[in-house]
Amino acid sequence: MTIIYAILIFCFLIFVHELGHFIVAKLCGVKVNEFAIGMGPAFFKRQRGETQYSLRIFPIGGFCAMEGEDEDSDDERAFNNQPAWQRALVLAAGSFMNLLTAVVLMIIIAFWVGQPTTVINEVLEDSPAQECGLMPGDEITAVNGTAVDEWTDATTVIGGLENTEAVITVIRDGKEMVFRPVAEYDEKEQRSKIGITPEAEHNPVHAVGTGAKNTWNMTVMMGTVLKQLFTGDVAVKELSGPVGIVYAVNESAKVGVIYVIYLAALLSLNLAIMNMLPFPALDGGRLIFLVIRKITGKRVTDEMEGRIHFIGILLLFALMIYVTWNDIVRFVVPIFS
Repeated sequence: MTIIYAILIFCFLIFVHELGHFIVAKLCGVKVNEFAIGMGPAFFKRQRGETQYSLRIFPIGGFCAMEGEDEDSDDERAFNNQPAWQRALVLAAGSFMNLLTAVVLMIIIAFWVGQPTTVINEVLEDSPAQECGLMPGDEITAVNGTAVDEWTDATTVIGGLENTEAVITVIRDGKEMVFRPVAEYDEKEQRSKIGITPEAEHNPVHAVGTGAKNTWNMTVMMGTVLKQLFTGDVAVKELSGPVGIVYAVNESAKVGVIYVIYLAALLSLNLAIMNMLPFPALDGGRLIFLVIRKITGKRVTDEMEGRIHFIGILLLFALMIYVTWNDIVRFVVPIFS
């Protein structure tokens, strides 16, 4: 199941990325010679109009081969003969689709898990909340005089206490009641608790906002990691490649499908961000060359740009080998030792 999950995630994310390039290329009138999922020899081919659609034996990678993408072409519909703004849209479309996929997956997760309300769902056995008389169904309206509009309002106030009394105001059967549990400090989570959990509502409108917010938080987190990579605070050896991803899929699958979906969202966002980095061979690098060539004209030729992108591919391939080896040492070797 781990291998199946990993292959499905790889294929899905690559398909979405290449589909973005494909859709925008078609909308811009660019001739697409082939749309392929996977790498290596093709085991399935079908010609539809001017485009060949294929599946290849290795489920890692894929491509949208446009006329004039990597070489000069006299075809008026070739990629190299389109206006710079259209080429920029085509190049950015893959990452945009991965970003959109991450948002959609995070919305699905938010709806599935639900958003916490201010109503108590469970009171833990032998907890301060149970001892003071709090019950499931109580709606918390205030904690220590601070109004509670969201569950986090309550947990923030309670979490800041340490072995001190919390004044909890609730509505029960239409009546306002006050309870005074003594918050207990949790060393593991480094915050205080009284032993209650919230009811969750599965509201699609709220899920959209929560999903978008959580995607943004992940983006900020990835930006921080990239910054730490450049400053040396995070070592390159900490990066993971396909082997590490398979390991992560395995660990996520042990916990539940929802965690596999979360991992897929994380990987999709990662693919979107990494592809937009201004590095040769990546979509971001190609966008940089669009700007440079728009400014310099013919001083930078297609051949010169192609050579630079080829060097970028070699460097990325070398990085992949290094990362894969580190993954094998970290995740595979311990299994047999």
